[in-house]
Amino acid sequence: MAEELTDKPGEEAAEEAADKPIKQRKNGLYPGVSDELAESMRSGWADTELTDLEPIAQAGHTARRRAALSAAFPGERLVVPAGKLKTRSNDTEYSFRASTEYAYLTGNQTEDGVLVMEPVEGGHEATLYLLPRSDRENGEFWLDGQGELWVGRRHSLTEAERLYGIPASDVRKLADALAQSTGPTRVVRGHDAGIEQALADKVTAERDEELRVFLSEARLVKDEFEIGQLEQACASTARGFEDVVKVLDKAEATSERYIEGTFFLRARVEGNDIGYGSICAAGPHATTLHWVRNNGEVRSGDLLLLDAGVETNELYTADVTRTLPINGRYSELQRKIYDAVYEAQEAGIAAVKPGASYRDFHDAAQRVLAEKLVEWGLLEGSVDRVLELGLQRRFTLHGTGHMLGMDVHDCAAARREAYVDCTLEPGMCLTVEPGLYFQADDLTVPEEYRGIGVRIEDDILVTQDGNRNLSDALPRTSEDVEAWMASLKG
Repeated sequence: MAEELTDKPGEEAAEEAADKPIKQRKNGLYPGVSDELAESMRSGWADTELTDLEPIAQAGHTARRRAALSAAFPGERLVVPAGKLKTRSNDTEYSFRASTEYAYLTGNQTEDGVLVMEPVEGGHEATLYLLPRSDRENGEFWLDGQGELWVGRRHSLTEAERLYGIPASDVRKLADALAQSTGPTRVVRGHDAGIEQALADKVTAERDEELRVFLSEARLVKDEFEIGQLEQACASTARGFEDVVKVLDKAEATSERYIEGTFFLRARVEGNDIGYGSICAAGPHATTLHWVRNNGEVRSGDLLLLDAGVETNELYTADVTRTLPINGRYSELQRKIYDAVYEAQEAGIAAVKPGASYRDFHDAAQRVLAEKLVEWGLLEGSVDRVLELGLQRRFTLHGTGHMLGMDVHDCAAARREAYVDCTLEPGMCLTVEPGLYFQADDLTVPEEYRGIGVRIEDDILVTQDGNRNLSDALPRTSEDVEAWMASLKG
């Protein structure tokens, strides 16, 4: 990795670039920049302004989303930041992921961006505040760690206007302007400390939370663009699962990391990233719900619980789980447990339909699992008593699903009455993911159960007349899983 000359972080260097030379790195190999070199670097560059750009595919949708936001908060300034680069260590940063609220309203995903909706008569005027292209006059483009020759070309403000359909301005002037502004203002918190500081005397936590809640609930019903993105994410995820099955023998020779890397390769080839840390849980690790260390052994005869999802370029993620026999065949006990979870998932999916209560799919799946646990002698008493006291939760542990979209646990800030206590509507997308988990140290179950974990998860879209399984390219019954694995292994 090459070493840039500046010792300024990206945010500070961007502000400094506008009016004075870039500071040199403390331990850089060059003592400075000669006047002759500086003059050479200022000239001789072709004009690369892009003049034939078309609006992004979702520009019409983001405009409608901003209009709905405007209608909800008339007369108020609304500030929605994308966020900042986060330092991983010293002068290296984590990959940037724009805040969901910002990306949802703009389609833009660049760091330091801020959407400001200024109240005017009859609504709001939106402005997209962005970093302009790196300055060539003062050397920012080649000396600064976030300059064009170090991390790549940024769109000019004019290009951004064409792409996103929103007037664009220089974000480096925004904090001062907001600090001097008057009138009621709300900001989405947690993404840009500088913007929040500029607004500290103009906002309240309660009013800002109302803005965050609104934007969370706005995503509960997906539009056609979002549904298309979720379909793409699920299709790519299915191919990632196929990739994993084809290399299970190599994973046995290494570790769960081979599975993690295999799926990640598919995500990078076809999408933007993974929507969350892949859970590649082999053997008893399958009983740990969010096992993301992925450093365990992969052994023939054990199960692999693979919970993973590709996130598309537009930040919509799939969330799919399959529990696979590593050697291609379930044992008798593994099949019994798997089939019970499948039956519970079938009951849960059947309960997903417009007009149903959100909780219905959870209740349906939990009842099936409680029935099985009583039938197997692992819980005592009637099924109704087990459910009333929640005794099945020793083995089922988690809820049966959640909303899905730009966040894997989407719409998390929504009010309870709009989410967990809501009535399902067409366009909502949720996971149905029951599971049974018998911990390796659980002395209340027979020894042969211990260390077995099974979860089956699919992404379900509520339709006008029922539901559609967006991830149904992957088999779900135990027989179909075995046949599918055999076909992929040749």
